[in-house]
Amino acid sequence: MADKNKRAVDVLDKDSLIVVSGAGGFIAGALTKYFREQGFNRIRAIDKKPLDQWYQRVSGVESLQMDLSEKDTCTKACEGATEVYNLAADMGGMGFIERFRIECLRSILINTHMVEAAYQAGAGRYFFSSSACVYNTTLQADPNVRALKELDAYPAMAERGYGWEKLMSEMFCREYWAEREMKTFIARFHNVYGPYGTWDGGREKAPAAMCRKVIEAEDTGNYEITIWGDGRQTRSFMYIDDCLDGIDMIMHCDKLIATPINLGSNYLVSINDLVSIVEKIAGIKLKRNYDPDAPKGVAGRNSDNTFIKQVLDWQPATPLEEGMEKTYYWIQKQYTDRKAGKRTVS
Repeated sequence: MADKNKRAVDVLDKDSLIVVSGAGGFIAGALTKYFREQGFNRIRAIDKKPLDQWYQRVSGVESLQMDLSEKDTCTKACEGATEVYNLAADMGGMGFIERFRIECLRSILINTHMVEAAYQAGAGRYFFSSSACVYNTTLQADPNVRALKELDAYPAMAERGYGWEKLMSEMFCREYWAEREMKTFIARFHNVYGPYGTWDGGREKAPAAMCRKVIEAEDTGNYEITIWGDGRQTRSFMYIDDCLDGIDMIMHCDKLIATPINLGSNYLVSINDLVSIVEKIAGIKLKRNYDPDAPKGVAGRNSDNTFIKQVLDWQPATPLEEGMEKTYYWIQKQYTDRKAGKRTVS
């Protein structure tokens, strides 16, 4: 099998220990389920949230509540690991990122301790979940932004707080390969969305927030929606299933050792377009109110997928409308269950 097409099932014994940090959250929780469904028997899932607050608890997985900002905890977490997937971070949507920059910056402790712990444990491969927020913000000042290539992270002018933390953590991963020959892999996520993620409470991202707002409008009969900014901000959004597949292939492609790579859709839409998609799914039309003072991030951001297509002959394939429909109906079920007094994730 060509190197570019390898996945964990092609290179690992089913009893290899896979460690997934941040597993109480959206992407890492889905990744834990992904590996379990492929038949891996030893998965250690870790998050600082209490277990009953995890978005997904996967049967047959060693699920641990641990604070990975502490060095000794990371040592325990990585003990015996064959592969380590570090997706743990204190983060959320733009509302959280802009208001809590110190908390976002402190996530550098997690990667600093985790990559060292993985090295000391003799792990064969280490994955770090970076972000498109590392890109130079001066290149993202127009909604009609050109797609961002991997080299556009330098000269560095990352998004304050969260973006700088990710960029520094990338450097750690790259130097562990250069100096210690530890195989590290770095994916820059571009707006991942889907079911089993945050949809309320202040940490949700735009796709989930729009779904919830439309559901609330229909439920209350108040057919209005508040949009942060002027709605002309543009983004690309990647469905969770594509993200998981991409993580797996990136992690097992030696051409990508210590090489940051975009992992995202290159289909650019405005926030207004995103609202229209959700309205169509719900079968309603809403009056749009705009809040120019709300957090809104850069004016435009899109993923240039030239490199990932070249190296892996792959890019995310789920149409935005299809992914949003699945996300909408999952959030609608959560919303309905919460109204009925049932336990939900948020």
